[in-house]
Amino acid sequence: MRVKIILACTECKQRNYSNMKNKRTNPDRMEINKYCRFCDKHTLHRETR
Repeated sequence: MRVKIILACTECKQRNYSNMKNKRTNPDRMEINKYCRFCDKHTLHRETR
């Protein structure tokens, strides 16, 4: 049940990271604080569909 997801910055909307998640244990969208090289700071990254 693991699927590949893409994480996008909430401030500049750039798609920076790809990750894997288990849909059975995390059915909702993932949100992680990660470094955005375009904003040059740590921002909230959300899963895109």
